[in-house]
Amino acid sequence: MDVLINAFVGLHIIGIAALLGGFLTQMKAMRTGGARFGPAMLHGALTMLVTGVALVGLNQADGNTINTVKIGIKLAILVVILGLVYVKRDEDRIDKSLFGAVGGLTVVNIFIAVLWT
Repeated sequence: MDVLINAFVGLHIIGIAALLGGFLTQMKAMRTGGARFGPAMLHGALTMLVTGVALVGLNQADGNTINTVKIGIKLAILVVILGLVYVKRDEDRIDKSLFGAVGGLTVVNIFIAVLWT
């Protein structure tokens, strides 16, 4: 079971890398007002959602304790990110504050995952 859990952790990290990487590559365009949500950001957020749910289930099946408050907060943040990226994915230009909010929420989600023990 540990190998399966670790594989899903790896996939979860790939998802966060796609989401954050998509944001970081648009930082210069954000300054000029030409930033947009790319497909990598949407697919990264979806990957995070699917692998996160799978990780919770696998850890519960393995008998590990789950911090449901932490997972609930991370899920709520991810749903907001996913909703924003999904709704605005076809627009050519995204407002700076909206685009910055997605990047900020992504970083907050990372810090919650790493620092909340």
